[in-house]
Amino acid sequence: MNNRRIGRIGAGITGVAVAAFAISMLVELICGISMVFVSQLVYIFIALGYVVFTAAVVTYNRSYEKKAAGFAGMAFSAVYATLILIVYYAGVTTVAIDKSLSPETLSIISYAQTGSLFFNYDLLGYGIMALSTFFVGFTVEPRSKGDRAFRLLLWIHGVFFPACLLIPMLGVFNMSGDPLFGTVILEVWCLCFLPLCALGYRYFRVCGPRKDGGQTK
Repeated sequence: MNNRRIGRIGAGITGVAVAAFAISMLVELICGISMVFVSQLVYIFIALGYVVFTAAVVTYNRSYEKKAAGFAGMAFSAVYATLILIVYYAGVTTVAIDKSLSPETLSIISYAQTGSLFFNYDLLGYGIMALSTFFVGFTVEPRSKGDRAFRLLLWIHGVFFPACLLIPMLGVFNMSGDPLFGTVILEVWCLCFLPLCALGYRYFRVCGPRKDGGQTK
């Protein structure tokens, strides 16, 4: 498979998983049905898809001057995926299977408990992902308005990094004491990230000249 096809696959997996993640949270919010297991399982695919997506965007640019930004973006995507996989894999295995876990233990390793250690690791993961998109944005080669919008969204998403890093330190979620607050924040993130995935998929579909003299098709 070439970079374009891998990029489309990565963007597609990420986008579909983000949509499923948003829907699962809405179902739980509206219908009162616990969708924690589904949400966590789906998010594992967001992390995996994003790493593939990032690698494709970075390697699609052959400019030597953009390599540092690209490598930084890929490195941060790997850190993000590691944090997320630890958090959500614990959720769909240990937390979901072992019903004898004490409330004290769950207050540490349960992502579903707002303000828990793993919840904060999850937020840190979002922050590192934002840092990744910021650097990846510098590697995008815009050939259309859609590509420029894609690059801009990557940079704008990077703004989430300071908030995700500092909010757990300030105990904002602990003070709110309302799981609804966390759900709303995640839904807003989904609404912001879905267009990024769609434009990313388009970035690898549209044919046009490459700076290296080749063709995208």
